[in-house]
Amino acid sequence: MGQIRLVWFLFLCLLGHEGLAKGVLGLACNWGLQSTHPLPPNIVVRLLKDNGFNKVKLFEADTGALKALGRSGIQVMVGIPNDMLASLASAVGNAEAWVKQNVSYYISTHGTDIRSVAIGNEPFLHSYKDMFVRTTLPALENIQAALIKAGLGKQVKVTIPLNADVYQTDSGLPSGGNFRPELLDLMTKIIKFLQENGGFITINIYPFLSLQADPSFPKEYAFFNNTASPLVDGSIVYTNVYDANFDTLISALEKNGFGRMPIVVGEVGWPTDGDPNGNIDNAKRFNQALISRIIQGQGSPKRRTPPDVYIFSLLDEDHKSTLPGNFERHWGIFKYDGSVKYPLDMGNGRALVPAKGVKYLAKQWCVMSPSASSSDPNTLAQSVTYACENADCTSLGYGSSCGNLDAQSNASYAFNSYFQTMNQSKEACSFNNLATITNVDPSKPPCRFEIMIDTRKQKAARTPFKSSASKMEGIFAALVVVLGLVICGVH
Repeated sequence: MGQIRLVWFLFLCLLGHEGLAKGVLGLACNWGLQSTHPLPPNIVVRLLKDNGFNKVKLFEADTGALKALGRSGIQVMVGIPNDMLASLASAVGNAEAWVKQNVSYYISTHGTDIRSVAIGNEPFLHSYKDMFVRTTLPALENIQAALIKAGLGKQVKVTIPLNADVYQTDSGLPSGGNFRPELLDLMTKIIKFLQENGGFITINIYPFLSLQADPSFPKEYAFFNNTASPLVDGSIVYTNVYDANFDTLISALEKNGFGRMPIVVGEVGWPTDGDPNGNIDNAKRFNQALISRIIQGQGSPKRRTPPDVYIFSLLDEDHKSTLPGNFERHWGIFKYDGSVKYPLDMGNGRALVPAKGVKYLAKQWCVMSPSASSSDPNTLAQSVTYACENADCTSLGYGSSCGNLDAQSNASYAFNSYFQTMNQSKEACSFNNLATITNVDPSKPPCRFEIMIDTRKQKAARTPFKSSASKMEGIFAALVVVLGLVICGVH
């Protein structure tokens, strides 16, 4: 019991709408857009509808997504990135311009059912070091004023997606929950404002991150259907960390006079790759139990009425930053192309339906040439590093789906990832004559060598970024390849 209390407290420190009388109808999810070759928006909207999703959250006001969602019957929460908060906070005119361009226009012109605006995304994370503390509330106030001026004050609600690290419990129990002392005054003002304007709190809860960040966390407690020892808090028994986390927020709200404040779970899910705990089996186990709870209308011990829960995420995103970890690009219940990763019962025995009408590049791959020489390991290392800095190699490495490849296959995976990202350009499969194009699929299950979506008739693919994380990813992959070749004596 002491271990569970301690671990639960650590979990809160590490992490990160309907009215109370109203239940959940349908499913909700996050639609992320950080992909080098995004699935066409019209295909994504059909994917949502085919799988019973009637609510979606966007992290930005993407033109293609908002147009495609028009007259779809899907309710939309549209987000405002953190880097826009300062501008929106500085002048109400900026907020009015944003609302006109990104809310009013799509509602009136395209019939997009925008129900809420999310101001920022986890702006009070410890890691942001108070960067957005002074701009979040003013931005919220200005967006609300702009919505009212546009005649949308009752139709479109406001919220702020928060990480679970905005609250804590000194006792290690949910009943001890309260907001972080340095945020208490600000959170009270924000919640009061949301309450007065018919808004709601959005909270992101990630049981997976407790396992990823703390090896001592009892793995079973991260799942709903588990064999973990329960956490007893007075008359309430908590059998999983998700409920304990949610009710810690409820306790924090109750302590500050907001016990009936509506709550939405903005993000919750499990990745399938990029970490030893991020795999198909764990993701299926967690997400199936989560979906079953949603369908059954199950709430938490302290709040039986279920909130809207936005599954994170719909699709994998190969352009996301990997600073938090390689798993960041693998949260989707569908692969990047809308194909099914693993079976899920979406209610009444209804299985996941894959995306339809997806067009791919040619069935060809870029691999390490059989005749290539590894006598110059520096050249090979530089080539692999370059490939992984400019494409996605997060499935390589310990605990990942391609972690057991031999050294040559590791190099081939890196080369192919870059080749596909560059739309299979012949020049993208050279690497100092170390690589060659093949029509034979080099995939070695469970490691899949992908063929990219053909987006050439859409807008050009996004330029791959070179963050410090992607550079480290490239260097690590290169070291794995070179060491493998040296140890195995491959020449």
